[in-house]
Amino acid sequence: MKLVAPASDDRAAALPSGETIQRDPLEARSAGRALRRQVARSAHALWVPPPDRPDPVSLLERQDATRVAELVPIRYGRMLASPFGFLRGSAIVMASDLTHTPVTGLTTQICGDAHLSNFGMFASPERDLVFDVVDFDETLHGPWEWDVKRLAASGAVAARAAGFSRHDTRAVARAAARSYRAHMHALADLTALALWYRRIDATEIAADRRSGRLLRGFLKAARRHRDENASARLLRMFNGRLKFVDDPPLITHAPVTSEESKAIREMFAVYARGLRYDWQVLLDRYEVVDVARKVVGVGSVGTRTWAVLLVANRSAADPLILQLKEADASVLEPHLGTSPLRSHAERVVNGQRVMQSVSDVFLGWSNSPLSGVDYYWRQLWDWKGSAAINSMCPEELTFYVSLCGRALALAHARGGDRLGIAGYLGTSDVFDRAIADFAEAYAEQTDRDYAALVTAVKQRRIKAEPGI
Repeated sequence: MKLVAPASDDRAAALPSGETIQRDPLEARSAGRALRRQVARSAHALWVPPPDRPDPVSLLERQDATRVAELVPIRYGRMLASPFGFLRGSAIVMASDLTHTPVTGLTTQICGDAHLSNFGMFASPERDLVFDVVDFDETLHGPWEWDVKRLAASGAVAARAAGFSRHDTRAVARAAARSYRAHMHALADLTALALWYRRIDATEIAADRRSGRLLRGFLKAARRHRDENASARLLRMFNGRLKFVDDPPLITHAPVTSEESKAIREMFAVYARGLRYDWQVLLDRYEVVDVARKVVGVGSVGTRTWAVLLVANRSAADPLILQLKEADASVLEPHLGTSPLRSHAERVVNGQRVMQSVSDVFLGWSNSPLSGVDYYWRQLWDWKGSAAINSMCPEELTFYVSLCGRALALAHARGGDRLGIAGYLGTSDVFDRAIADFAEAYAEQTDRDYAALVTAVKQRRIKAEPGI
């Protein structure tokens, strides 16, 4: 298969098809308010599973067909950890369910998997720590409501799994919607250029008294995930060569054939040519010296993911670790249609660049000359920090979901009609209460779906390897 170089400025393909966001502000807000007559804000409260709802385990099994078979049990093992673990790994299930919920018709670039663990902190190119959405495997242009509902539901599921009272659980879900609504209004008042410069950095988070333990956790994880720590934990010298340390099945050289290693080197050359010119100049100093398969995430387990080690000027003292991850069709595509972009990896990369206030400078894509599979590239660790959801008290989780709601509003404002969305949401708490109702109902649905997976494992329909 011929290798295709990524386009560095494919604006026509990246923009939403058939939609304009160049409207008079007052007209756009008024149009958003008018949508309430078609879809009342209170209508978002309802979740009733349809009579023909697909079996959730069958939907998950459908994804197994394209994944590395020996890794699939790890995915199910991680999903068995808790209902929140199940929710993390079951974006395909909720995507199917959300098609039965009301939408306004206003769209934006959506994450498609906006649960609490897909937000986090990472370093900007200027080496400032910023907070944002961090996972875009399912990103597509679609209804903004779907991301908000998944975020709020994940908060409710996490709260229930932690044993919170119903009052505290509802407060968590409501906080996600309230924060999203309030910040969408604030973002609607910005100029387009001011919006594009807006970001959430660590200093802003630190200014809130509730952030203490959460921020300390972020900073601890970020320090642990610096480049030098990645090198110390993942790399060793073997016979005079710097290589990854095998830790099967999580990271291993065993499945990497010489043909795959050669293909990855070819893909690196193509990927590098698609980056901005100054970063191409930097990568010209590096060469690929080692490749290992790496297991990542929960829902992503089983996708083909590689850790790629590069060194500059043939010096083991100057390493760079990139991640090469398979990009498959978004779980939203059966419901929203396929992306107009040329590959799934390009969809992920462009969606991330639109939604994030600042993105990894090493973010790019290429396709395999062996299989034609689409892959995207990024730095493996770059001061990345994620929150320990299961150790939060009610006040901390409420603060955290509010932070996620703020980040999601910023991401949606960048990719769609923030004025129309703000007009629809309004200034009252009608939408907040409706989303809290939905989140509570969907958390109960998630408990039932989790129980179905537990039963499938007990009946040996599904093989799971917990604790990996």
